Amino acid sequence: MDRNTIIGLLLIIGILVGSSLWSRPSKEEMERLKHKRDSIALINQAEQARLAEEIQRAQQLQPSDRDTTVADSTRQQQLKDAFGAFSSAASGENRKITMENDLIKVTFATRGGRPYSVELKDYKRFDQSPLILFNGDSTLFGFNFFSQNRSIATTELFFEPSTDQPTVRLIGDSATLCMRLNAGDNAYIEYRYTMKTGEYMMGFDVKLVNMNTLIPANQTQIDFNWQVYSPRQEKGADNENTYTSLFYKYHQDDVEELSAAKDKDDKKIATRLDWVTFKQQFFSWSLIAKESFANADLSSQKMLNQNKYIKKYNAVIGMEFNSRAPEQLIPMSMYFGPNYYSTLKHYDAGLEQLVPLGSNIIRWINRFVIIPLFDWLGGFISNFGIVILLMTIIIKAGLLPLTFKSFMSSAKMRVLKPQIDEIHARIPKDKAMERQQATMALYKKAGVSPMGGCLPMLLQMPILFAMFRFFPASIELRQQSFLWATDLSSYDSILDLPFNIPFYGDHVSLFTLLMTAATILSMRMSSGQTDTSAMPGMKTMMYIMPVMFLFFLNDYSAGLTYYYFVANVITIAQNEIFKRSIDEQKVLKKLQANSAKPTKKSKFQQRLEDLQKKQQAQARANAKKKK
Repeated sequence: MDRNTIIGLLLIIGILVGSSLWSRPSKEEMERLKHKRDSIALINQAEQARLAEEIQRAQQLQPSDRDTTVADSTRQQQLKDAFGAFSSAASGENRKITMENDLIKVTFATRGGRPYSVELKDYKRFDQSPLILFNGDSTLFGFNFFSQNRSIATTELFFEPSTDQPTVRLIGDSATLCMRLNAGDNAYIEYRYTMKTGEYMMGFDVKLVNMNTLIPANQTQIDFNWQVYSPRQEKGADNENTYTSLFYKYHQDDVEELSAAKDKDDKKIATRLDWVTFKQQFFSWSLIAKESFANADLSSQKMLNQNKYIKKYNAVIGMEFNSRAPEQLIPMSMYFGPNYYSTLKHYDAGLEQLVPLGSNIIRWINRFVIIPLFDWLGGFISNFGIVILLMTIIIKAGLLPLTFKSFMSSAKMRVLKPQIDEIHARIPKDKAMERQQATMALYKKAGVSPMGGCLPMLLQMPILFAMFRFFPASIELRQQSFLWATDLSSYDSILDLPFNIPFYGDHVSLFTLLMTAATILSMRMSSGQTDTSAMPGMKTMMYIMPVMFLFFLNDYSAGLTYYYFVANVITIAQNEIFKRSIDEQKVLKKLQANSAKPTKKSKFQQRLEDLQKKQQAQARANAKKKK
């Protein structure tokens, strides 16, 4: 790296740091920002309070201890006017009932008959508190429909559980909880939840009995409203937000998602769906149809207060309703669990596509090379830093023939450089076509391909992109420590800065620094083996790119930057071994021997040369006419 380049990079870094310090807000501005954030938090709290107030509308119709003026008959009439056949379910006790296996603990609420909270037993949040997928009265989970000219939301009504106990225990390897919403004589809606040992998947069946007498005959579907606030689980909130989104699968077709980058994104799906999933970076909860859903109205919104929530999800899912059938069963299932590729693949519902492994060849490499190799090494090695090291060595060993071929091609180009310089000295710059023809003739005669060094490197690029996808999505690295990194799935920090540097962050990642240094050293060694005189700006670009990645990857997975660092160190060692083992004099003699051999022209080459001769003759003839 020359002096001007170093000075330029130092100036860029100095300008960024200086601008950050210069634009750092004063104490008064910080107080105003704090007041603004507090106001936003109050707005969010007000929104949640409003939502809770809507959910508790039924309870507001109940008498308070101070209000004794309204007679029971009047109160019952008020409930009947508001809820019709569902008036008996408009009041009651909101009991909590727990059902759990060895993996998950689900708490149900009798108001709404819904899952109130879900805890994953084998995982913790970044602060080591219990990992709760969702929790609280802000969750909506139930049907919305018209009955007797009234708008009914089952999430506001009280269900009767099939047990009086606060806990439903497993009998054998399974447990079942039924929640029934009564609607007059022999009419009800029943939720049936089934849990099995060792499963993150729960059965969820909805039984409608005589609801055709209460729902208009012209109604062919009823809407299921599912709303959840997604809590923050990981150390790096920005990185977690990048991988937190709402996914959905078209019936027997592709999986798509709402934008994770937009502040708010929504989509109306008019066709059938197999499932809808609220996904976090490493965990998901899904509602899966046994057959299909009719349609859906989906939305995802970023939360301003990222200390508690990341996203707000809402799905209004259309489910078919048979107005002629006195009984109807809607079989479904729910997944509450981690985004392990093999676990999701086990359920054969396409859920494994929630793991962002890339597309086309990148996804193929991750599925059939990276993941099997990673799982195999992780099967007998508990330290994932060692697993990444061994995986890197194995991958680099597999790519060794391509790496050697690339280095050998560079060596051939290097020994031919004096002859290329002689061509450039003999043919002036204004005859670029003749220069190119003479250079290509030299390469062909010596048996050298100018793309021989680039092509093997290009073939290695999919591996690098596959790793870029694999590490941030790998839940196996979550909260796994190695050396100074406390969590290989998130950034490693050796210094927390008291300010934020634009495009860099408020911390210093050592693995990213080591990766950048190793990349620059590797490129410096490679540039010494390659002629870049024809492209003077290439050498500068080779140094700018690693510095750009220094800023870009500072917030990324420590496992990813550690892998890139180790891969670069191995590349440096390989190049040094190749350099010492390859005798360039022997290479030159071999190329000279190739040049001495008569070269047989193909028909295409002969036609090309004939065409060039005709063009040159025509050009000379035109020049004579002008004279």
